[in-house]
Amino acid sequence: MATGQDGGVYVYYRVASDDAGARSAIAALLAAVEAETGIAGRLLARCDDPATWMEVYEPLADAAAFARRLDELAQRHGAAAVTGDGRRHAECFAPLRPIAAPGAGADRDSGAV
Repeated sequence: MATGQDGGVYVYYRVASDDAGARSAIAALLAAVEAETGIAGRLLARCDDPATWMEVYEPLADAAAFARRLDELAQRHGAAAVTGDGRRHAECFAPLRPIAAPGAGADRDSGAV
């Protein structure tokens, strides 16, 4: 996972059942993450498939370190148990890097015409 200022970690999964137990488990995870990292996560449901949930954690100065800590906390809180297949998919996204200006970095002193 890349390290980048103001990046984010996004975790998505399908819940086996959208019930009080699943919501409580993930709420406990979000609270633990915030208590231990200072990052307040958000929980969303996919618009066209409310059984697909996404946890959003941003902004992050070091997404790789955060993702490792999140994985530890998710295991401690049994977060995978709310999913249908026991899997949580984590992705890291960061702002696009600037595009170098044309000719930037090219060897301008090569003498080529």
